[in-house]
Amino acid sequence: MKNLAHFRKLEPQPRLTVVGAGPGDPELITLKAIKAIASAQAVLYDALVDKSLLEHCSPTCEQIYVGKKPGESHSQAAISELIVEKAYALGHVVRLKGGDPFVFGRGQEEIEFAKSFGLITGYIPGISSSYAAPGAADIPLTVRGVNESFWVMTGTKSDGSLSEDLKLGLQSTATLVILMGMSQLAEIASLCQQYGKGEISAAIIQNGTMANQRIGISTAAELENLAKKEDLRNPAIIVIGEVVRHAKPEMWEKIVKQAKS
Repeated sequence: MKNLAHFRKLEPQPRLTVVGAGPGDPELITLKAIKAIASAQAVLYDALVDKSLLEHCSPTCEQIYVGKKPGESHSQAAISELIVEKAYALGHVVRLKGGDPFVFGRGQEEIEFAKSFGLITGYIPGISSSYAAPGAADIPLTVRGVNESFWVMTGTKSDGSLSEDLKLGLQSTATLVILMGMSQLAEIASLCQQYGKGEISAAIIQNGTMANQRIGISTAAELENLAKKEDLRNPAIIVIGEVVRHAKPEMWEKIVKQAKS
């Protein structure tokens, strides 16, 4: 690794392309991403990546699963080191990540690590679940006369706590999109009530854009109860804001029926 001048003369040249696979539906990946996958000598892919995308790999491409679901031991440090190892051994490495790698995806961390070892690096954006999942549920993130912005935030910081940005967002008219927040539903609901937003519309969208997508709708104060009642789990995003009233009509019909029963 120390003699980078020698390695840079290798063909194919060692390089990394961090690629966004999109929100789940494999047809939502970009054409540029498909071309990168097809040209790779190795593809390192995450748990939320649809495996059908690996059909675009060349016959000689090494496909390596590096998912981080509970019980799996692929640490970020180990993944970054494997990227460098495979790039110098094989050539072009594609790091295939769900959603967009630059939206809470550690894509920049992997690129910076690769650059420190002399790799050529590139980035191909993916469609983020932060807006694709609500859209698949007929929920627009902005509606004229309703809100002026939307905020995308993590629900769980690296230390396990809830992001302080939620408090700021609840003091605005913004639509709030919370990723990785399913373990914080009780605190989210409590904060919504604390800031006078307990009765605002909210939704939980599980497996957004996919065939097994599931949507639950309630008020913000009832988010935790909604998840329990509808058995909504990760991977899921939370949307808080009156734009949720544009969700698929059958969802509201279900709520009305439940209210009458």
